[in-house]
Amino acid sequence: MKRKVYLETTIASYLTALPTRDLVRAAHQQITTEWWQGRDRFDLFISEAVLQEAGAGDPDASGRGLTALPGIRGLAAPKDVARRAHPLVTGGAVPENAAVDAVHIAVAAVNGMDFLLTWNCRHIANAATRGRIEQVCRAAGVVPPVICTPEELLEE
Repeated sequence: MKRKVYLETTIASYLTALPTRDLVRAAHQQITTEWWQGRDRFDLFISEAVLQEAGAGDPDASGRGLTALPGIRGLAAPKDVARRAHPLVTGGAVPENAAVDAVHIAVAAVNGMDFLLTWNCRHIANAATRGRIEQVCRAAGVVPPVICTPEELLEE
């Protein structure tokens, strides 16, 4: 049985971004491409929040980001996702100005994802907040996904 991976918006962004001279971003792009080439080892999922974020902003960039997403199964956001996302913000796991990140976490947790894949190391894949995210999810009665970057999920 394949493990289930929720793709947060930054994955499509890095996958389809134009080449950059920024060494860190270029490395993230390369790692994302390498991970993507082996994506068939996983069942991939996105949510409406991913589609909305990927389609927002600069029309050229958003158009490229959306090109990576066709064929990836969408997760329905259960009615209680907002109820599950809210404690992530009020509990200090995710800042209020990044509430959509709490939605990504809640959708992945409520839908039983094994992994939440992201390059958002400020609000999601952050060692300083990961424990609080997991604590809030468990207190809400859901098992949190393993939050990681594509680099952490590369397999030989």
